[in-house]
Amino acid sequence: MDSPPQSLLFSFRRCPYAIRARMALAQACVPVRIHEVALRDKPAELLAASPKATVPVLVTARGDVIEESLDVMRWALAQNDPDGWLDCDAEATRHWTTLNDITFKPLLDRYKYSGRHPEQTPEAHRRAAMVAFVQPLNNQLQQSTWLVGDRVSMADVALFPFVRQFAGVDKTWFDAQAIGAVQGWLQHWLDSSLFHAVMEKTVTQKTDAQSV
Repeated sequence: MDSPPQSLLFSFRRCPYAIRARMALAQACVPVRIHEVALRDKPAELLAASPKATVPVLVTARGDVIEESLDVMRWALAQNDPDGWLDCDAEATRHWTTLNDITFKPLLDRYKYSGRHPEQTPEAHRRAAMVAFVQPLNNQLQQSTWLVGDRVSMADVALFPFVRQFAGVDKTWFDAQAIGAVQGWLQHWLDSSLFHAVMEKTVTQKTDAQSV
């Protein structure tokens, strides 16, 4: 008997948008085949599914194409949401994901790839990111262990990969900052079995990743 069709995720292992999508798919235990994309040599299948050709792109088992990482997360969790990640304050989630994707991500890119943005020093780009996003995030996490409410939500998982990338630019500097709430929150996700599962180099997503 033929096996049922699987969804297909075009991904890039280190991309924070792709990480958030893979974490939601694993949390939901959605069977999915991962196609790791070489960003300099994008496959014809990706271009056919999504002309914008940015990752992640999910082609569901029924043939629907989902091109935005937050939409992939919502779609996956709508199939199965064992820990209620979607059961959270929608307005607060929208606030934090918008602040991350619209404000923080460009500042993160200028800091990480400062050679492409010589109009300011790397330290100036980093300071702007701290003021606009990281410090407000720390203030929020000082009030609650999780970003939206009293338990893990989609918002935590949506933001974590970008903070991971920010911390990784200069880990020594990051660890020395007075942002203990962010540092502890970040370490929780870095240590989680879910994150380790989705970072394995494999073409097929594990479907039995434990929730955290």
